Amino acid sequence: MARWIAILVLVPALLLVVSACGAEGPSGSPSVDGGASTPAAETATATSKPPAAPDQGSAETDRDALSAVYNATGGPGWTNNENWLSDEPLGEWYGVITDDSGRVIELSLDSNQLNGEIPPELAQLSRLAALYFTDNELSGAIPAELAQLPSLDWLELASNNLSGEIPADLGNLSNLAGLFLGDNELSGEIPVELAQLANLEWLELWSNRLSGEIPPELGQLSYLEWLWLDGNELSGEIPTELAQLANLRSLDLSYNNLSGEIPPELGQLSNLETLFLAANQLSGEIPAELGNLPNLEEMDLADNELSGCLPDALRDVAENDFDESGLPFC
Repeated sequence: MARWIAILVLVPALLLVVSACGAEGPSGSPSVDGGASTPAAETATATSKPPAAPDQGSAETDRDALSAVYNATGGPGWTNNENWLSDEPLGEWYGVITDDSGRVIELSLDSNQLNGEIPPELAQLSRLAALYFTDNELSGAIPAELAQLPSLDWLELASNNLSGEIPADLGNLSNLAGLFLGDNELSGEIPVELAQLANLEWLELWSNRLSGEIPPELGQLSYLEWLWLDGNELSGEIPTELAQLANLRSLDLSYNNLSGEIPPELGQLSNLETLFLAANQLSGEIPAELGNLPNLEEMDLADNELSGCLPDALRDVAENDFDESGLPFC
């Protein structure tokens, strides 16, 4: 917002008052969600001040956005489309939850026979906190416009037919705690920008066609508890940086093309409960440090090129199919 200033210039023989009430100079811009901006100085007047930026959205624009979703995803054929496109309050539309002002904060249409592409108009739901589209027949790309949802903290698009690359712009969703994109046809590399999701707890990208290496920057996700990247075409070595994920409870990198040795640093993941690295091209000996994982309950290292022996401390958690490798316990 522009700030207004009043300048008093004193001249010995003349008092000249210069008022800048009609002047304007940029010093910032409105926040993405229409939040408060820098206030004007109390001495300023607003006789020629431009109107304030409009609020980002309203119940009416939310209605338009939902109508776009209905039309783009085969609304007439949904399993349940109760009250959609009616004059009923949006909170009465199936799967829609609104706040006290009638703005949409949650859209839950899991397993509802949605098909077609996700419309970019979803970005108009500026107060949307949770989006559930799992287990439908959606196709096409994930709209990069979803990154414009400032309040979004939960995004579930798993088990559809989505294709194309994961938009790097999703890394701008600073409030996101859960990102579920598994069981689609997504391709390309995992965007390194996802490491910017400082509040992320769940990252599920399983069963896609993702390629390239696992970004070591994912080790910066200090709140991450679940990391499931299995069933892709990922290559390269397992980043040692993943050992920085102190809150990690489940790590699944199985059914990829990963190579190299299992990083002994993974033995630092004291909260890890499940470790699945099966069906890769991992080689070398099994790190003895894995025996130091106090909370490990399940593990699968089968179908690799591992040698040596299995630490005896892991006897109770090794799955039967691992035993088929013929490696003895140490």
